[in-house]
Amino acid sequence: MGKLKVLAGPTVSEATAASTDTDRASDLQVIHDGELTYTVVKANNGSGVTYQEAVGAPVESNSPLGYHVGWVTVIFLNVNHMIGTGIFSTPGTILAATGSIGLALLYWTIGILLAVTGFSVYLELASYFPNRSGGEVVYLEQAYPRPRHFFPIAFAFYSVVLSFSSSNAIVLSNYLFALAHKTPTDWESKGVAVAAYTAAVICVIAHNKYSLWATNIIGIVKVITLIFISITGFVVLGGHVARIPDPGLNFRNSFEGTTNNGNDLSVALVNVLFAYNGYANAFGLANEIKNPIPTLKRNGAISITIVALLYILCNIAYFAAVPKETFAQSKAIAASVFFGAVFGQGRAQDALNALVLISAFGNLLAVLIGQSRLIREIGRQGVLPFTEFWVSTKPFGTPIGPYLLKYVVTVIFIIAPPAGDAFQFIVSLKTYPDGVFFTAMAIGVYLIRYRQKRLNREKPAFKAWDACVIFFLLVQIYTLATPWIPPKGGPYAGAVSFWYATYAAVGIGIIVGCGIYYICWMQLIPKWKGYRLRPEILNVDDQGANTHRLVKVPVDELEKWDSEHDEAGRLRRTHRVEQPVAETSSVEKEL
Repeated sequence: MGKLKVLAGPTVSEATAASTDTDRASDLQVIHDGELTYTVVKANNGSGVTYQEAVGAPVESNSPLGYHVGWVTVIFLNVNHMIGTGIFSTPGTILAATGSIGLALLYWTIGILLAVTGFSVYLELASYFPNRSGGEVVYLEQAYPRPRHFFPIAFAFYSVVLSFSSSNAIVLSNYLFALAHKTPTDWESKGVAVAAYTAAVICVIAHNKYSLWATNIIGIVKVITLIFISITGFVVLGGHVARIPDPGLNFRNSFEGTTNNGNDLSVALVNVLFAYNGYANAFGLANEIKNPIPTLKRNGAISITIVALLYILCNIAYFAAVPKETFAQSKAIAASVFFGAVFGQGRAQDALNALVLISAFGNLLAVLIGQSRLIREIGRQGVLPFTEFWVSTKPFGTPIGPYLLKYVVTVIFIIAPPAGDAFQFIVSLKTYPDGVFFTAMAIGVYLIRYRQKRLNREKPAFKAWDACVIFFLLVQIYTLATPWIPPKGGPYAGAVSFWYATYAAVGIGIIVGCGIYYICWMQLIPKWKGYRLRPEILNVDDQGANTHRLVKVPVDELEKWDSEHDEAGRLRRTHRVEQPVAETSSVEKEL
């Protein structure tokens, strides 16, 4: 393999002179391996030394958002994201799509396998970069460092366009009107959804630690709610509810009516993915967790176990209480139909609908917190305009820029789609580009393994089984292929009133838009205006926040810039030391 060049840490440019000692460029070690360049860094979250390609955003040695994410918060960040509105809204849609009770339960079981395998993929990737928050944005950045900034820019474009949580806000609105025993107009439903999301955004902007506490409390409430539904299901199955004379009816000939239509099966899988989405939410806050890998491994697994068990039990409860045909038509208020079947139209149903409202609000908080870190990390890559706006944590110690972006985009996606098809279309829309990027991320596991081996790195703290990575990859390929299969009844007979594959076509359009944006911003415009983009380190505030900023360097000054700066954007020192690969372990000892 030859030798790697280990550069002694460069000095700090004037733009970074205000950095703290642990963030100063003089503490940085740089390793060259062919066309790739790695920085060797360590953060103060107890994660140890990591090697990351220099194209990536710089590591924040001290998290500007603090270290408020303990083991309880890890559990409930995931639980709140997973148990949002999916289990209360999608079971009816999944039953309608699969056509039978047996296949519906089988799909919920497949969802467990997907969550477990996906979690293992995330955990291995986090083991390589435990001092970076942002989750998949970091893993894609590091798996595909060439062409420079392509994946950061593509993922940034996608994340900005689709950074919405409107589906959960819409379901919250539906349950609020169910609680009020009123059928809302389209604009009443949308207005309440906007109001609910506004309240959630104000909460997370106001205080970081208290918003995390709120997710923990609401998470406990929603787990208790699902336990209550599960116990109610056992009571129904025991024949102790007079309203339901034959609770075992749906389970006899449970596979009767099973569909063999690929489009229906795709719709079912999309909704299962939506219900389990969130098992990796806490990975987005890795740099805010002390000893992140053991904490995430243990408590992330606990969160999946809790949710998986409750999901299966709740589905059994639903199917025991509600006739198959009625439940298949329940759409976004499946749990409310269950409550009405068991308790009748009264105070008990209202109380449980209120609990679903609380659950939906907790989901909004958890998703906002997790996604804000992802968007902030995109900002730290330097690929968004107004870099400091995305990265700064002033004045409340929270990432206001990402929160405001999510608010604006979510409100647009609440108001713009037709109300009748809004929920299903929005649930489906992110699935297609998600499948593209998750496919790339699964393949990226093997690319990063190979590069880390070339660097003579020790095995990561966690390594996923190949079977898990391959299963995760195959599920993503399935979600990309099956939406194009026409539904029974023609192209307008799908889950929405318009063309059945609209969400897939729009998803592809977004991916193409990512590529066009990259070509224009990184190649055509710089060539036209006679400059090239180069990274520079910028310290944003005195809270420890730092970032890459892409600066425009005129072509005639490019050679001088490259000679004075290393690939991480810091000024070079004139002294260089040649060391073989095997000796790089001394760098870790020094750090």
